Amino acid sequence: MKRLTEFDQLADPTFSHAVIDWQRSHGRHTLPWQNTTDAYRIWLSEIMLQQTQVAAVLGYYARFLERFPTVHALAEAPGEDVMAHWSGLGYYTRARNLHACAKRVVADYGGVFPSDPALLAELPGIGRSTAAAIAAFSSGVRAAILDGNVKRVFARVFGIDQYPGEKKVEDALWRRADALLPESGMESYTQGLMDLGATLCTRSRPACERCPLQARCVAYATGRTAELPVRKPKKTTPEKRAGMLVVIDRGQVLLEQRPGTGIWGGLLSLPEVDGHLGVEVDAPSASAVAVAAAQFGRVDEVEALRPLVHVFTHYKLHINPWLVRLSERGGATGRHLWWDLARIEEAPLPAPVKKLLVELGTPGLFS
Repeated sequence: MKRLTEFDQLADPTFSHAVIDWQRSHGRHTLPWQNTTDAYRIWLSEIMLQQTQVAAVLGYYARFLERFPTVHALAEAPGEDVMAHWSGLGYYTRARNLHACAKRVVADYGGVFPSDPALLAELPGIGRSTAAAIAAFSSGVRAAILDGNVKRVFARVFGIDQYPGEKKVEDALWRRADALLPESGMESYTQGLMDLGATLCTRSRPACERCPLQARCVAYATGRTAELPVRKPKKTTPEKRAGMLVVIDRGQVLLEQRPGTGIWGGLLSLPEVDGHLGVEVDAPSASAVAVAAAQFGRVDEVEALRPLVHVFTHYKLHINPWLVRLSERGGATGRHLWWDLARIEEAPLPAPVKKLLVELGTPGLFS
């Protein structure tokens, strides 16, 4: 008797058939990046949807395509223009990688995305799962995806009671994903897995009664949909503090170019009194703020503004903003520039900084 391999044991054509049939009848079909084989549009949507909900992406996707309709247009655009159109969407490394990837596709492939997932995965910002999705949707290539939604579906359906982000567990999930691939209908299957995780098999309150996989779902059968997938072991979130200067003069605000890498890399932001330090470090005093702001001109007045908090994936930042009015402007050179407050919405700023400046930009407030 032939001994079954792990692949043979995991393979189950009825699984993909159920997903494909459901997607074609009940899945999503009207998203702006669907119903196309244009790899550029598919790639753009996949990058924007990483760690971001569809509702948040829709407006950005439309504006981005209007400004950069082709991969050539994106590759040729100035970096600050790309960052400005990404501003507010978060996870800014994606935007830097997006720009770098466009340049690579133009330089190495003549502006045509390769259909081989292995080649796609070598491009900046494209991992294994994203490469498979692009190849499946643009060329019908038979390649497995394994994003967060798919991990949740697999963990529940197959009763995987270990944290999916653990290396050995993730490797096992990849083997299962490969084994479950259908022989045909890749576009519907790939979209179906995404749709199931996004619309039915959601993190909280999954709609099990409408799920095509309910009859085979271990989590449903054992009453463990709230427990699976196993959550990442909790770690204490580090907290940091930063003092920011809102230096105002004649209807303009002083902005600072952030370094190309690190937090908010490549964006404009407000000058800081100090870096992102631990919360045990006291917030800057009015006198310290005045001294720090003196490099930008003659300080007339400083005023503490309401603190705000911004949460990154790996730490929480407490921002202490200070309004600084100048009686005489100094020379802003190097990485500093003056920006009209009336045009602050156009600036490539981190979301919390833009929100702060928009709220402060009341007509007449800085006159």
